[in-house]
Amino acid sequence: MSRKFPTDTDYKMVSDPTRLRLLELAEKRRVSLSKLSAMLGKNPTYLQQFIRKGSPRKLEEHDRGMLARFFGVNEAELGQSKEISYAVSEQSRRRSWIDVPRLAVGASAGPGATAEGEQVVDTIRFSGRWLRSMGLQPENLSTIVVSGDSMEPTLRDGDEILVDRTLRALRDGIHVVRLGDSLLVKRIDVSRPGLVVLISDNPAYPPVECGARDVEVIGRVVWKGGRI
Repeated sequence: MSRKFPTDTDYKMVSDPTRLRLLELAEKRRVSLSKLSAMLGKNPTYLQQFIRKGSPRKLEEHDRGMLARFFGVNEAELGQSKEISYAVSEQSRRRSWIDVPRLAVGASAGPGATAEGEQVVDTIRFSGRWLRSMGLQPENLSTIVVSGDSMEPTLRDGDEILVDRTLRALRDGIHVVRLGDSLLVKRIDVSRPGLVVLISDNPAYPPVECGARDVEVIGRVVWKGGRI
């Protein structure tokens, strides 16, 4: 699936600091302007027009706030007046909330689900302080829904999971992995050189042995939430 990320041409056409900063944040987060527009409930060209054509002249307060929370930055970086920005206390900043993108893909805890893309359909808000205490960087996080029963009782069908996509040395734990065209959530065992074993918590599903080159580790599951 093709993605339209900011390009060198985009940067050359922009001189306004607010618009340039938005381009920089989008590139760092690896999210397209059209997906950010959809997250705001706008048409796909909304932010492209804001950046390239100057329309609207400035971001609406709601849109600016949502983007600032999504990127984990102060609203002043996206055009909030300095007077309002300086009125926000340091204590308030420490209590800031981060909107983590909720992706329209499911990690199968069953035979396997095909991932057709990573469209941002919503966000889930987390405490910035809590994320920092867990050693998590907002730009490397996303949430997806678990599909299937192979990870029961740890993860149930319909649970939301927070995935940390930070590049680290591979270790045991619950991960979201890509195997062929399927996206899976499994425990992984990397104790044998050259092999990755995908393990289900539900004993009805036997372990699956794969070559290390056949499995792409998307990220580590660091939190779950679901209905009682």
